[in-house]
Amino acid sequence: MIWKYAVTLIFLQYLLTTAAAFGSPGVEPDTSNKWICTSTELCQLDDASNIGDAKRFESQHDCRMSCGKYGAIWPMPTGSVSLSQDRIHFDPWKVRFNVVAPSPASTQFIRETNRIFVSNIIKECLRNCTLEQSKEVLVKATVNSTDLTLDWSTDESYQLVIRTTGTATFVDIKAPTVYGARHAFETLSNLITGCKDNGLLMVSSARVTDRPLYPHRGVLLDTSRNFMPLKQIRNTLDAMAASKMNVFHWHVVDTHSFPLEITRVPEMQRFGAYGAGSTYSRADTSNMIKYARLRGIRVLIEIDGPSHAGNGWQWGPMAGMGNMAVCINQKPWRNYCIQPPCGQLNPVNSNMYSIMKEIYEDLAEVGAPEETIHMGGDEVYISCWNNTQEITKKMREMGYDLSLDSFYKLWSEFHEKNLESWDEVNQRQYPHLKVPKSTIVWSSHLTDPGHIEKYLPKERFIIQTWVAADDPLNPALLNMGYRVIVSTKDAWYLDHGFWGRTQYYNWAKVYNNKIDSNPNILGGEVCMWSEFVDQNSVEARIWPRAGAAAERLWSNPKTNNLQAQYRFYRYRDRLISRGIRPDAVVPKWCILNEGHCM
Repeated sequence: MIWKYAVTLIFLQYLLTTAAAFGSPGVEPDTSNKWICTSTELCQLDDASNIGDAKRFESQHDCRMSCGKYGAIWPMPTGSVSLSQDRIHFDPWKVRFNVVAPSPASTQFIRETNRIFVSNIIKECLRNCTLEQSKEVLVKATVNSTDLTLDWSTDESYQLVIRTTGTATFVDIKAPTVYGARHAFETLSNLITGCKDNGLLMVSSARVTDRPLYPHRGVLLDTSRNFMPLKQIRNTLDAMAASKMNVFHWHVVDTHSFPLEITRVPEMQRFGAYGAGSTYSRADTSNMIKYARLRGIRVLIEIDGPSHAGNGWQWGPMAGMGNMAVCINQKPWRNYCIQPPCGQLNPVNSNMYSIMKEIYEDLAEVGAPEETIHMGGDEVYISCWNNTQEITKKMREMGYDLSLDSFYKLWSEFHEKNLESWDEVNQRQYPHLKVPKSTIVWSSHLTDPGHIEKYLPKERFIIQTWVAADDPLNPALLNMGYRVIVSTKDAWYLDHGFWGRTQYYNWAKVYNNKIDSNPNILGGEVCMWSEFVDQNSVEARIWPRAGAAAERLWSNPKTNNLQAQYRFYRYRDRLISRGIRPDAVVPKWCILNEGHCM
């Protein structure tokens, strides 16, 4: 067997320097191997050495790796788990990789995964990673499929086996796709921790069989209200990868700003961005999508409409294209929109649809062939359209009265026409596609179960619901055969608690938001709207709370947060080691003294 792709010394020295800059998370005082895993699955100090035959560990992190059925693995696996309490002491510079994959593209993907994996585990080093006396760690990753498609049908399952002999430790990873293998490497990193001396510790043997319950496990980040630099977006993607989340829902434009470059329509960014330094170029978007894909994450771009659209659309009259949006910056804003500044797309202006199609052309080119879009579709203010003479005049000419039903019909035609444009764009760019792509819209008055079937066909529209946990909308839509993505408003809206009468949801509330078992539930997303957060605070607002939802969406445990808390604390420390700045969730004393605070 030829072991290849050894990580170079220079690269690892660079990573070690980076890890030192971040600092080492959760370093406990030197306790001389007095940590034990109790019969109640707590890692505790045994100062008096009362339990003579108990297995002892050099640190709490060392203990946590295999204390309890799932040790420190986050999110909780759905299959079988077996973890040894014995350890190997190894030098990460002596890890060797062998990739067995059926194509150059899948081979290269796993090699990049190896690079990210080594970068992550080196950041766990508490001191010097170099270890003179170290067994080799030989990692073999076998992937069966050449397919790099990442969508709701992708197989993300994996098997991970660790065994140790007298000469080496062998890690065997098997997965149908590169994404399952990527998750396996993430789990493997959960079975490694820093050593009080040099080098790293890893469980000497383990067996994990795992697959996610839900194919859509997402984080929404709004970069329109307040611009977010690419560094913050990459950190979000890194944290998502550590959590095995696989959809980055990019709410990139809104009435406030349009920072996204559309090469076919440069006016959108020119008139919509806050400034030259608050933009995303096409190259930025393309590189972000590649960065995310190597971490097993889709980038789902939302172009909201017909509401939440204003700045960026206001150049129509000067270009001879008419009012493509109406009510832009209208005052008093409460009469025309849900929040300032106001703006809604003009559904009776054909030029608006032409521009929207140009936007779709750009998105289809920069995104993956299998990727779809999010059309928005929430919080339409009928009074905006009803007070726009151009729209009401055209509606009468079309034979519409000005009833609520007529405006709903106009609203649904907006989505219908844009869906036709999206289909045409995809058919031209990807003629091999046999089935048109479904698109996503938010729940709204249009998705009311009493009339949704009249406006939004279930075969084409997926509904992302943002209602309370006890709202009847989800079961009603599911019973009607609609596919649903859940964003529980009173648990998974991470901006709540910082404005108005909203309430902050701690990680336990996020974790305990159980999801129904239904094949039409694709999964869910936590949402970070940015009215009251910017680059200086966004990481602490999202993390580690989003990680609580990650376990809910991966395995949807029957248990609550009390059974998960100590794995969660270790997960948070892992984020810190990787350069993320998650919020604190309990006092450090409670982390070091398991079982004493809850």
